[in-house]
Amino acid sequence: MLIREATTQDWPAIWAFFHPIVTAGETYTYPLDLSYEDGQAWWLLPEPNRTVVAVDETTGAVLGTAKMNRNHMGNSAHIASASYMVDPAHGGRGVGRALAEHTIDWARQSGYRAMQFNAVVASNEHAVKLYESLGFTITGTIPEGFHHPVHGYVGLHIMHRPL
Repeated sequence: MLIREATTQDWPAIWAFFHPIVTAGETYTYPLDLSYEDGQAWWLLPEPNRTVVAVDETTGAVLGTAKMNRNHMGNSAHIASASYMVDPAHGGRGVGRALAEHTIDWARQSGYRAMQFNAVVASNEHAVKLYESLGFTITGTIPEGFHHPVHGYVGLHIMHRPL
């Protein structure tokens, strides 16, 4: 697996799994009817932020993607954030972990002091477990902060780790 900068040419391959993940409404706080163009604008971030793809080195297939950015501005601009999506056809193969480790390294090398996720859906147990294994802790939970289409109202975690 190779992790490289994402380009606009990667967007159709990303959209192929991004769109079903967003419209399922189980893990992201994005609008369920997010358009192709808006999705691209939200996900493919300009510098100094960064968006990457994990690709199969043999086939070139996009396995997953991550976007990295500053979490807040001004006097909180020293905290990074990131978001991840893995093509479900390639789940369970370490793609998410590799992307998360890549974003942590990027944040550290970019001079951030910590990384924070503002909206980790509590019922997304795989993500919570992965983030905790990478040193993130749940610093707070918004009770019933997310309306899951299957589980109803569930918590929305804020997760943090120092760099």
